[in-house]
Amino acid sequence: AELLAERYHFNMGLLMAEQGHLQALGHWEPFLLLFVSLSQVLHLLGPKTEADLEKKPKAAKARIAPAEKQKAAVVENGEEGTETRSLLEQLRGEALKFHKPGENYKTEGYVVTPNTMALLKQHLAITGGQVRTRFPPEPNGILHIGHAKAINFNFGYAKANSGVCFLRYDDTNPEKEEEKYFTAIREMVEWLGYQPYAVTHASDYFDQLYTWALELIRRGQAYVCHQKVEEIKGHNPPPSPWRNRPIEESLLLFEDMRKGKFGEGEATLRMKLVMEDGKMDPVAYRVKFTPHHRTGDKWCIYPTYDYTHCLCDSIEHITHSLCTKEFQARRSSYFWLCNALDVYCPVQWEYGRLNLLYTVVSKRKIIRLVETGAVRDWDDPRLFTLTALRRRGFPPEAINNFCARVGVTVAQATMEPHLLEACAREVLNEQAPRAMAVLEPLKVTITNFPALKALEVLVPNFPADESQGFHKVPFQPTIYIEETDFREEVDKGYKRLAPGQPVGLRHAGYVIAVQNVIKDASGHVIELEVTCTKSDVAEKPKAFIHWVSEPLACEVRLYERL
Repeated sequence: AELLAERYHFNMGLLMAEQGHLQALGHWEPFLLLFVSLSQVLHLLGPKTEADLEKKPKAAKARIAPAEKQKAAVVENGEEGTETRSLLEQLRGEALKFHKPGENYKTEGYVVTPNTMALLKQHLAITGGQVRTRFPPEPNGILHIGHAKAINFNFGYAKANSGVCFLRYDDTNPEKEEEKYFTAIREMVEWLGYQPYAVTHASDYFDQLYTWALELIRRGQAYVCHQKVEEIKGHNPPPSPWRNRPIEESLLLFEDMRKGKFGEGEATLRMKLVMEDGKMDPVAYRVKFTPHHRTGDKWCIYPTYDYTHCLCDSIEHITHSLCTKEFQARRSSYFWLCNALDVYCPVQWEYGRLNLLYTVVSKRKIIRLVETGAVRDWDDPRLFTLTALRRRGFPPEAINNFCARVGVTVAQATMEPHLLEACAREVLNEQAPRAMAVLEPLKVTITNFPALKALEVLVPNFPADESQGFHKVPFQPTIYIEETDFREEVDKGYKRLAPGQPVGLRHAGYVIAVQNVIKDASGHVIELEVTCTKSDVAEKPKAFIHWVSEPLACEVRLYERL
């Protein structure tokens, strides 16, 4: 019906998309399919008419007020947007084609065992069918702009579907963890407007994880290995000569690891599986003689991410384990481990990382910048850590809006920083009262100033919305403008002040024209003498410039890209 109504103005891309489904069935060659489709269209519509050759008129866009635009992008007080789809709309219900709680088995690649349905039934009894997500940062650094997407996705998906989100610290590497990181991570989550359902730690479950490790050995699915780290690095390491050692021997050796009888690197517990990227027998436990910030020196063995992550998700009855694309290779080990222990198995879903050009977001690289003194600290305003963005003045709504615009994509997104800055401007336009400021002042004397005493000019606090009030600005015979707003010679396209080219003074109601240019001994312009005319009688100028009079001195920090 749409094709007949719109004829050759119809979006043929929709037909191409349908063809993708047919190609997937394997019955059609792409070119043959395209030929058949277009042949049918030609047969149905016949030759093009004059009306078909005319350009399709563009639909008029509804103008959206600035206040509505802000709602358009994010999770802000639970409001939905009106312009593009808000993050809540992107994450709600069927939008992402995610499984419903308890229907994990409907997900492609999910491994179903004889116990799966009984475990899912128990899971539903505990959660009541509630969506549960988690944000699981490692407390070894400050969160950055990429984490903002993860926070918005995890907390946003739970919020959009009336669920809950855990903040779980993945504190399994005591060598790199510091209390300041725990505090800063929670601070940033709350600064972005989210409240965790519960704050948990991987270390809360160390006893249970150890018990399960013993069970894994008893089931013949894990063994103690003595290969060195260097030997098992890479994608084609030699198989472990200890892979088939007796179960009782591995149990005794694992107990010796726990008691500190092996040095660091002398023994590991490895799981018997091959991961999607070809990595064989990932490590589950390693020896580290480093006291833990929460458990002290109770443990000298610590679980790895590959072992801990899925089991903590299982303990907390997470329904959707959302993580970035680089963890896709670990999905098979995620399912394998839960099923090897016969525990509830959540579903891991991957999405694309968010990166920015002209900066680094890798915690390892940022630590190096801090340690070498290239930047002051994690909150150096040239970085794109969340603490740095907050210090620089970015509102949290702007960061959330930016994440909503990037969208929930599977492909990795590498964005320009100016897109984030544009989001900041939109929010600040609504929230921050405007002030005029001059960074590189050039003195301007008005020789025919219209009054014997100084005037005061009313300037709107928010130029786009004058209903939010005004403030008074002094207007005297001496004002200051930006040096860059004046040129002695006019180039094509230059519209600001120059000899013979007047400009308007923003909010003052006057147009000024240059009469005399005063220079110092080196030929540098230090002052302009101008005359002024009221705007309503002067010819309309090409531009209006900002200015200050009786100015206050202030410190302004300008930051370039790293």
